[in-house]
Parts: sequence; structure tokens; C-alpha cells
Amino acid sequence: MAARTIIIDHGSGFLKAGLSGWNEPQMVFPSIVNYVPCRENPGPSYAQRRVSLGIDICHPDTFSYPIQRGRILNWEGVEHIWSFVLERHRREHEDFPVMVTESPLREPADRRKTLEIMFELQDVPSILLADQLEMSLYASGLLTGVVVDSGYGLTRVQPFHLGRPLRSGGKTLEFAGQDLSAYLFKSLFKEDCNRHNLFQLETVATTQMSKCYVPQNLAEALDFRQSLPSGSDENNTYQLPDGTPVELTPMQRLAPEMFFSPQVFDLQGPGISQAVVEAILACEAAVHPLLTSHVMACGGNTLYPGFTKRLYKELIAEHF
Repeated sequence: MAARTIIIDHGSGFLKAGLSGWNEPQMVFPSIVNYVPCRENPGPSYAQRRVSLGIDICHPDTFSYPIQRGRILNWEGVEHIWSFVLERHRREHEDFPVMVTESPLREPADRRKTLEIMFELQDVPSILLADQLEMSLYASGLLTGVVVDSGYGLTRVQPFHLGRPLRSGGKTLEFAGQDLSAYLFKSLFKEDCNRHNLFQLETVATTQMSKCYVPQNLAEALDFRQSLPSGSDENNTYQLPDGTPVELTPMQRLAPEMFFSPQVFDLQGPGISQAVVEAILACEAAVHPLLTSHVMACGGNTLYPGFTKRLYKELIAEHF
């Protein structure tokens, strides 16, 4: 069998893992660890913690995200997740090397800690630490271009030339998937996001995945949707698990507009298309044509219907 590498792509919201050579990851699950107090023995023994992956529906207030906004805040949780992934793959691939993707926001201390966990605790034979955005560029068959990556915790724009990041053009925006979720949560339930209410979280997640889209023109889309009679568009209706129908407002369905017009949602910073322009202009003029002709979108938020079309439209019509 040809040598394979175990690949771990650990984001703020989800972890993807699998073997090199496959077209898609073999493991995808939320980047969540759950800490449940327990007692190993009956009697006066002191409380212990049982650590598991995902959300325990019996203890919905005990989970946490080890990685937040691209930064590792809970190394114990990250180690537990990596251990689970490696154990699953090592059943058949004991001595395979490992590749772990890194956030551009990593610190030198983060790299040292990652190597310590992998070599000393997980006993991997070799490891490569790879930049997430750089790997996305290579996956598209490019060495030069602009990567637009919008995931759960971060939205980033990074130009590359011949495989090297042009640091002067790198940008991190102040909004991502979790901000969209928080907006929908508050809009649907009239309260700030409560991450321990599993029923409400499931409602928000389902609404995002099945009902939301990016309009090509916000004003026109709002005028059209507001002119529709109530109940005339079945896509505006979401059914709760108990069967209760909820009719979504136009802005709830158009919530991904946040990535292009953050000021509409009281968020700071430029929209994503403007950030791409600023990133390119921050680089040397000689590489502008190459960067402009290779803009690559990746990350979960770019999968909303209309996202890439809107990005292309704004870049072409308004800037290039």
C-alpha cells in the first residue's frame, strides 16, 4: 500500500480528518468537548470529570469549544479530540505520518505545544504543520491568488504569490459564521444567544442551512420579499420540531448579507469584496493582475446560495 498521511483540519466550529489520497474527509464532527462531573466510586470520593466529544443532551451546559476565533484556548480539549482521531485511524495505519493545519493567527508557542502533544503524548512518527489558507490554495491547483476563507470563527482574506503568503495583504474580518448564528438566534427568539438551549440552537442551525441565501442586491430582494403576501412563499416557513410553523422575515432569510454589508448588522469593518480589493492593493503592483484573476473562496459560509456569484459580481462591476 502506498504511504498515506493522516490529515487533521481543526477549525473553530468543525474538525475534518482523513487519509491523504481521498477526495473528502472520512471524519467530520463539531469541534466540541463535553465535561461532565462524575464519581468513579460510590461514597465520599471526590468529583471527577468525564470528557467526551460533542454535546451531551443530558448535560447541555457542560460543553465548550476548545478553539475560538482561530485561537486554541483549551489545549486539554484539543488533545482529547486529536487523540480520538488518531486512535480511529491507527487501527489500520499505525505508523503513518500526520499533517495538522494551522490558523494564520497561530503563535510560536502554539506550534511548540502542538509538536509536544503529537510527539510526546501521541507518539506520531513525523508531522507537518501546514497553513490552512495555503492548503486551500494548493487544493485549487494554484500557487498565486487570493484566498477568501469564511468559516465558523473567522473570515480571512490572504493573497499568495508562488505559494508564499503576502503578509502585507492579509486581513481578518470581524464577522464569521458564529456571528450569523447569533444574529439569527436573537432575531428568532428575541434574546441573546444561549448556547446551552439545544432546541433553539438546532432551530438556528437548520434555518441557516436550509433557508438563508445571499441576495445579489439587498434593496431589491427586500422590496420583493416584503411585497409578497403572507404565506405565499413556502420557503419562508420553518417548522419547529413540535410542528409549529414559523414564518421567517425577509432579513432572516437574507442574513448572509452580513458578509457583504456588515454595517447593516452593526458590525465593524469592510465587506468581504472590499476586503479582497484592499488586500490586493496592499501588495506590489506587479502582482495585481495575477491576484485579481485568481480569487478562490472556501469555508462553510461561501456555500450559501449566491455567495460566490455576489463576490464575483462586486469585484468585476465595482472594482476591476
